[in-house]
Amino acid sequence: MLFTDLYELSMARVYHAEGLEGDAVFELFYRRLPEGRDYVLSCGQAQALQALLDFRVTPEELDWLEGLGRFPRDFLEMLSGLRFTGDVDAIPEGSVVFPLEPVLRVRAPLIQAQLVETLLLNTLHAQSVLASKAARVMQAAGGRPVMDFGARKAHGREGAMNLARAAWVAGAAGTSNVEAGRALDIPVLGTMAHSFVQVYGDEAQAFRAFSHYWPETTLLVDTWDTLNGVDRVIELLRSAGEGPRPATAVRLDSGDLPELSRAARQSLDAAGFPEVKIIASSGLDEYAIRDLVGSGAPIDGFGVGTEWAAVSDAASIDFAYKLAEYNGEPRIKASSNKSTWPGPKQVWRHSEQGRMVGDTVAAADEPAPEGAEPLLQPAIRAGNACTGAFPTLQTVREHAARELAALPETLRSLTPVDTPYPVAISDRLESRKQQLIQAYRGRKSDD
Repeated sequence: MLFTDLYELSMARVYHAEGLEGDAVFELFYRRLPEGRDYVLSCGQAQALQALLDFRVTPEELDWLEGLGRFPRDFLEMLSGLRFTGDVDAIPEGSVVFPLEPVLRVRAPLIQAQLVETLLLNTLHAQSVLASKAARVMQAAGGRPVMDFGARKAHGREGAMNLARAAWVAGAAGTSNVEAGRALDIPVLGTMAHSFVQVYGDEAQAFRAFSHYWPETTLLVDTWDTLNGVDRVIELLRSAGEGPRPATAVRLDSGDLPELSRAARQSLDAAGFPEVKIIASSGLDEYAIRDLVGSGAPIDGFGVGTEWAAVSDAASIDFAYKLAEYNGEPRIKASSNKSTWPGPKQVWRHSEQGRMVGDTVAAADEPAPEGAEPLLQPAIRAGNACTGAFPTLQTVREHAARELAALPETLRSLTPVDTPYPVAISDRLESRKQQLIQAYRGRKSDD
């Protein structure tokens, strides 16, 4: 497992040489929300935890490291037997999280805790970016199904798998990515391409052929003329005999979607097929879907690809992995705009009538605030998974739905709020931070 940055190995080599073997506590959190966002839907915890359980450096990786000529033999021998033997507490996957709240807390021997920094950040960051975007799309759709069509525009094959998984957690109806369907047990969905119609050169013939092998399908009607395509579907439906209907939906993938959907709906209803649904795609994001829904366009579902694969409006979240304690002693970072609070922490969520009203980040040894729920839960102890650490993906999806439903109404809008969701730092935690800052300043003056 060399998915780490060089500086982590460089620091570990020094720790090893200097005999720094005490337990370290690191916490993974994000500092601030991306512009235009009011919350983050956390995703990727299961993969992060599994990566820790599987952590090891293979003989081939050790040979390559040795060939660099940077690391002494005793250090490489230590790496050869290294396994993750620490503890992890995690906020459950699919939870809504806010700035400064530890999503993961790692307690492990220093070298172990340091070497997994990049691995954990990469895993949680990639999927949380995707899940947060998908959650906004699902909220804009207002209960209408949304299909993941993003594999071809995702950032590589792993990115496409992450997208299908994160979108499913956020509430998507399924994915066009067949491998994701197989590996993750997600429903696979899809329609047809314009090239299919082009191959036949005749829309009616293409529709007959496709629906013969795939009855009750969705037919793509905009290869040449959208409303003429709808007429061809109506002709096909009228000519159908007993048995499954040739088509149950039409898909619009270009043009003025509000106008075309209204005209298509009118034609289908007038022909006696009000049950045939209309699906829209074509560069849709949460804002376009919100506008379509708000306009009253009679669209029953959406296909989304590029916009939630690339997340071009908020492609990164300011996640960090910072030391909070070493060898039983609290540690802080006091850098401007990047300061941290000392020691292991717990996040407490306050709710009223089923809605979130505010969170408190407190020291882990503080008593529970009255009526608050602790978010960080045991996930790994002494290198072994805790009971319940790996819920099914369906369970994660259901948890995410409850979390999103519990958001304050103001946060469910696509318009950023003027007053962000309240996250308080406990008085005790702030006091400990200030005491450490004063202590560090005192050491500097003594020098």
